[in-house]
Amino acid sequence: MRNLKMIKTALKTSLPILFGFVPLGIAFGLLFQELNYPWYFASLMGIIVYAGAAQFMAIGLLAAGVGLVEIAMSTFLLNSRHMFYGIAFLESFGNWNLRKLYMIFGLTDETYALMTSINVPKGFDKKKYFFFITLFAQIYWVLGCTIGALSSEILSFNTEGMEFAATALFVVLLIEQWIMVKRLLPFMIGFIASFIALMFFIDHMLIVAIIISIGSILIFRLVNKSHYE
Repeated sequence: MRNLKMIKTALKTSLPILFGFVPLGIAFGLLFQELNYPWYFASLMGIIVYAGAAQFMAIGLLAAGVGLVEIAMSTFLLNSRHMFYGIAFLESFGNWNLRKLYMIFGLTDETYALMTSINVPKGFDKKKYFFFITLFAQIYWVLGCTIGALSSEILSFNTEGMEFAATALFVVLLIEQWIMVKRLLPFMIGFIASFIALMFFIDHMLIVAIIISIGSILIFRLVNKSHYE
């Protein structure tokens, strides 16, 4: 009974991800079908790759005829930010087993933002609770990808501008983090780091912005710590 209650609570907690992932997944499925692959390839990408930004990027790379090695390297660079996410959850995810490996695989921007901003209900196993949230999130994503791909097989859509859905989702996550944190400094550091990376390292903008942001925050923390000691 407790596990059933935990599953229901995790489902309810993950609903904000549902409302973001399903429309975004539909957009991906519609765009992916323009490459003329079988519809289930979109679903398989949602299961095996499970990285929204990387999947949208892969559409452009596949359309341009880029090789699989280049796509893999680009995906690694784009998703390298998840390494920093994972560090924060090494203890929360428990001992090394298949469940922990899956939770590491399923850690996305949205699940990270959700799990760092919620309180685990009293009496719930934190590891299991986070596992169900992660599982539901991927189900939502695969569902969206499948609906989009199948819809494209049946109906004709104008997909112009649909790739902006990913940007809109990140904006919503940013607003949610601001509501929770209510500290200007991390956001200012992120904005300045992104601007510098965009101006001088446009080909690797994301990873450079992350490195600058983390380095700057660590420096600020060390300075503040030494100031109070």
